Amino acid sequence: MSMDTRAAPYSTGPGTATGPLVLLGIETSCDETAASVVRQAADGTVEVLSSVVHSQIDDHAAYGGVVPEIAARSHVETIDGVVKRALVEAGCDWSGLDGVAATAGPGLVGGVMVGLSYAKGVAMGRGLPLVAVNHLEGHAVSARLGRPVAYPFLLLLVSGGHCQLLEVRGIGDMSRLGTTLDDAAGEAFDKIAKAMGLGYPGGPALERLAATGTDAGAERFDLPRSLLGRRDCDFSFSGLKTAAARLSQGLETEADKADLARAVQNAIARQLAERSVRALDLFSESHPDLDRPAFVVAGGVAANATVRARLTAVAEARGFDFVAPPMAYCTDNAAMIALAGAERLRLGLTSDLAVAARPRWPLDEARALSDPTHAPGRKGAKS
Repeated sequence: MSMDTRAAPYSTGPGTATGPLVLLGIETSCDETAASVVRQAADGTVEVLSSVVHSQIDDHAAYGGVVPEIAARSHVETIDGVVKRALVEAGCDWSGLDGVAATAGPGLVGGVMVGLSYAKGVAMGRGLPLVAVNHLEGHAVSARLGRPVAYPFLLLLVSGGHCQLLEVRGIGDMSRLGTTLDDAAGEAFDKIAKAMGLGYPGGPALERLAATGTDAGAERFDLPRSLLGRRDCDFSFSGLKTAAARLSQGLETEADKADLARAVQNAIARQLAERSVRALDLFSESHPDLDRPAFVVAGGVAANATVRARLTAVAEARGFDFVAPPMAYCTDNAAMIALAGAERLRLGLTSDLAVAARPRWPLDEARALSDPTHAPGRKGAKS
């Protein structure tokens, strides 16, 4: 499939906003229907007035993963109630909003269309500006929901569908330093957990099992260390995924499974740390004037305690502040979409009602189009 190269059409409004902004955010890119109301003050501080997430875990559990058609149908059935609940919990009505933001991609396009269409209806019916948001940009700013994080910063975006290292200079101004060559870290967690019979969602289940294993027991499993010694910032988890799935077939006791889960978790955390060290050094070389810049880790895998510990250690060793979103905003949520929308609206950037849902939408579109090593067909280019 060829890569969708269309950018969301942003138009420039009358000028930058100088006062507080209240945005409704809508997120439907995968298996969670979410709505949130966020207030961003003029100085950039953020208050999440409400954040409602309707999870579809029970709908997909029998299939061991997300079924796109089921996800889209659930979004249609629940989105109106989720949005109205978010407004009620925020103590806000339609007249109190300055705009509406919605994920326009990347993601399961059926679900994205549901949320984006709903937002278009709100924008048209209520006379509000619409901001189409890149889901990955939402993750990029999610740490700012918990504390002020100054631009520029280094971002590790690590989730079920994405694994990228990016230099974030501001909203809409990001450069990718590295990406996965095959599977994302969260996908590896989920697929290995499925092979081990741990159920869905796999990542949290594997983390719980790994907590009962031992490091000594984990060391007996020979798992590959992909890209070891390479000087770039890319990732690869397919070899680890295949090896772990094969090893799991010969295990009989729960203790053995726990040790393998711990080995997998340690291996993923190690590779994330090893590749991040290279990006931290590159960022420092590019910004020698910054004193303790932020190393932001966002996405669902950022909730894993072992991953956090390893990345905190490498950040500290390189003179960076480790920053992660509050746990509630690591996984998919609408607060991050509302904040990304507020930051764009503050710059006077809005979207036309003709904006289309995009299954693929790289944050660093220029590199995805120009760099043959990040060509269509690789996960990093699709993301």
